[in-house]
Amino acid sequence: MLAQLPTLRAFAVSLCGNLDRADDLVQEALLKAWKNLDMFEEGTNLRAWLFTILRNSYFSELRKRRREIEDVDGKMTASLSVRPAQHGHLDMQDFHKALSTLPADQREAWCSSARSGCPMKRQPEWLSAPSVPSRAGLTAPARSW
Repeated sequence: MLAQLPTLRAFAVSLCGNLDRADDLVQEALLKAWKNLDMFEEGTNLRAWLFTILRNSYFSELRKRRREIEDVDGKMTASLSVRPAQHGHLDMQDFHKALSTLPADQREAWCSSARSGCPMKRQPEWLSAPSVPSRAGLTAPARSW
């Protein structure tokens, strides 16, 4: 195998035109040949077998590269990502956080108002509780009575 290195390297350079890439290609071909040495039939042409492995490795890499897109800065990846269609669960998490910051009596008043559908401003009339100032995003839609 080692005797074939110069001719394998020359063939790899003729395929890809880059010395560094040619060396990598030869190394890859030799590793594949060594790993599959049991598949080599004694009495056949070792040089042709190694050249075939090298050529097939090169063309396999070309096919693989054709399917890949170079995306150094990540713009292509970002354009392929899909934003969720609904943000309801996040809104609900924010709502629960905001509701938990209210004192217990205000939280109870807000929940009662929300369940009944009565606007927060009209709530003290039937709840006999002090008026609770409305907080942005926490009030239920007002109904006209």
